[in-house]
Amino acid sequence: MKQQFLSRQFLVFLLTGGTAAAINFGSRIIYNQWMGFSSAVILAYITGMITAFILAKLFVFKNSQQSFHRSAVFFILVNLVAVLQTWAISMGLTYYLLPSLGVTLFVHEIAHAIGVVAPVFTSYIGHKRWSFQ
Repeated sequence: MKQQFLSRQFLVFLLTGGTAAAINFGSRIIYNQWMGFSSAVILAYITGMITAFILAKLFVFKNSQQSFHRSAVFFILVNLVAVLQTWAISMGLTYYLLPSLGVTLFVHEIAHAIGVVAPVFTSYIGHKRWSFQ
């Protein structure tokens, strides 16, 4: 299992995921010019997910023989698991672990950053096994 995280494919997955995250963040700023923050965040998340799907299909899992529809459904399901992981880790760190360690500055930022990074490995495995089989 360790071997797959040292592969070229995983490195490309990290690069395409980082690109999608940057597009998510940047598009939220643009959308926020025409709509409220909450709506902009949701639309930006969708924009980032679409970007991640396209980049993963083109560059990471380009040899996938799975249909577009099936890949899209599993992509969404894997991302739902990732969102739950991000939320649970962020909440646990914010309200329990970091305070118990005496961390008082940038608690939300630290917790969210760790929460966002945590599902990288499970997402890669999920997309490799189900989204782009």
